Amino acid sequence: MSVGVQLDAPAVSGPEEAPERSEFWVYLARKVGAAIVSFVMLLVVGFVIFSLIPSDPVSALTRGRPTSDAQMNHLRAQLGLDKPLWERFLTFVGHTVTGNLGYSYEYHQSVSSLIADRLWPTLLLMGTSTLISIWLGMWLGIRAGWNPGSVLDRSASAVSLALWSVPTFWLGLILLVVFGSGSVGGIPAIFPAGGLQTQGTAGGLAPSHILDVGWHLVLPCLTLVAVIFAQYVTIMRSSIIDERGNPYLLTARAKGLRDEVVRRRHAVPNALLPSVTVIFLQVGGMIGGAITVEVVYSWPGLGYLTFTALRIPDLQLLEGTFIVFSAAVIICNLIADLLYRALDPRVRRQ
Repeated sequence: MSVGVQLDAPAVSGPEEAPERSEFWVYLARKVGAAIVSFVMLLVVGFVIFSLIPSDPVSALTRGRPTSDAQMNHLRAQLGLDKPLWERFLTFVGHTVTGNLGYSYEYHQSVSSLIADRLWPTLLLMGTSTLISIWLGMWLGIRAGWNPGSVLDRSASAVSLALWSVPTFWLGLILLVVFGSGSVGGIPAIFPAGGLQTQGTAGGLAPSHILDVGWHLVLPCLTLVAVIFAQYVTIMRSSIIDERGNPYLLTARAKGLRDEVVRRRHAVPNALLPSVTVIFLQVGGMIGGAITVEVVYSWPGLGYLTFTALRIPDLQLLEGTFIVFSAAVIICNLIADLLYRALDPRVRRQ
């Protein structure tokens, strides 16, 4: 009589994980390559717009100012306009890659330093409004889509669509007149009319300064949130409604899971996928789209800097802000692609 001994086969994970890691690096290389191509096209478009379309950039820079021919020629030499076209383009690409975005003759300062000085106010405004918009839009969209036709669903849909259709500058002006100027019915101003902080106050991390900046932030942030969160409500509501009829939710309910658990653990993770791309594209576009809000509230960020450069006009500064705004969209799109692959297994199998 023989006794058979069955040995458990050792778990083999290395050969299965290796192809997945290699596929990720191939996917990453492909997306990074696409982002680099987009950035190269961005440089070409920026060079054409700001260096070739103006028949004489020096005349645009010196418009309305008495300038001699010698000064004009000297300025052309400083800008490299006396060089061949291909050499000007290569110089422009090299300077951009190294962070040299030109020199603002209006502010007598390098464009890179100007953008660095104005970047923090824009990031503060955009970051705060984005976080509030995502949280509010997702929260309303999930609950409205989970109970379609309810009072919350009808109210959230109506309000979000109405706010989405409102021009940002118009809403900002209305909020500024009602809450910032104190000119409506003798109502005293509740919030500051503009700026980042009260003039004459010291900066730093003092609690009084932080509260002062936060008080100035209320109206610009409210304007952006009111317009932006509506997109997240609409997209998340539609995604939740699509997920409600899937069989895996019926299976989860059949296991005895409560409705709230089914929604939070099963429906919401799958419904989030379409919103990821929209969120990151919106984050990248908001930096450039904040121009109107920053102008209305005199918020000293990149948007207001771009507006002042348009009035002068300061072509070097406009070119620098154009590159920064466009590069932000490209980077956010790349992050969205990578995050989408991490969230959706179907993308990993492609």
